[in-house]
Amino acid sequence: MDAPQTPNIEEFTDIDRVKFESAVVQAGRPIIMRGLVSDWPVVKAAQQSPEALRSYLNAGYNGQPVETFISASGNDGRHFYDDQMRGFNFQRQKAPLNALLDKLIEVADRPNPPAIYAGSVPVSSCLPGFAADNAMPLLANGIEPRVWIGNKSRVAAHIDVELNIACAIAGSRKFTVFPPDQVGNLYIGPLEFNMAGPPASLVDFADPDFERFPKFREAWDARIEIELQPGDALFLPPLWWHHVTADGAFNMLVNYWWPSDPRGVQMPAMALAMLAIRERPLSERQAWRSFFDHYVFGEGAAQSADHIPDHARGVLGQAGTERDKTIIGFVMRSLGMR
Repeated sequence: MDAPQTPNIEEFTDIDRVKFESAVVQAGRPIIMRGLVSDWPVVKAAQQSPEALRSYLNAGYNGQPVETFISASGNDGRHFYDDQMRGFNFQRQKAPLNALLDKLIEVADRPNPPAIYAGSVPVSSCLPGFAADNAMPLLANGIEPRVWIGNKSRVAAHIDVELNIACAIAGSRKFTVFPPDQVGNLYIGPLEFNMAGPPASLVDFADPDFERFPKFREAWDARIEIELQPGDALFLPPLWWHHVTADGAFNMLVNYWWPSDPRGVQMPAMALAMLAIRERPLSERQAWRSFFDHYVFGEGAAQSADHIPDHARGVLGQAGTERDKTIIGFVMRSLGMR
């Protein structure tokens, strides 16, 4: 497919926590941070050899198994649904991390090795000393790193509802990123039945079917392509779509998720809106859109109850714990749950 016709993404080679929080997070756009973690011991081990990386990880491993995706046929590294979308083209199984590392090195030279992938593994569960040895300078200590280890993989375009920093450790990582407004052009699969939690695009980026997915051409024109080398990091704001390709017989990534809103109620709220509004007549949906604009999306939404005395505002009250409890109670009563 053609080369990207997209705006340049901003890159930093020297950034501290103050600048990250004030300039980067607030801007709400992806950025690349070259060499951010290049001095991590795990990166230095990876740069020596796969065997050195294995030794480094094994030295801190506590013996707990990790969830692993395995596909004997390889599937060109694409961990995805099966042909009928009733299951998946891989098997999930628990395996010791050291056995997984041994297997990756064992099959590294095979022309069509099995696809092996352990993703989103919290380090506290298997590598308890990792966070202290490889400290993330931009985040508070309580935000736990997660490790992603495998051979060649292609992860379907998906979103995270949390903020994300992804750090390349071994092998290269190619991210194909799309702004949130491309949701209608990416042909998103089921919201609640997917490979690893977030909803994902059904388009195979290596061989897109434009007859089945014609609007994908518009998404492709809006893409941003990013390649990370070991030591580089990428910041992704919530709801930015990203397809991830990992190259190499032994690759590793570390990422950090942290919520912009710890309550995490946005996706359930959207599902409730589907239940309540999506199938209503057009005129009714348009009327509800006016209400959503007034109370949620409009510039003056936060001031929509300024004319009501504080004590009488109820669900329209000032944001805070008491207002949240009032809203939850209102929703539960409306659904007949109280």
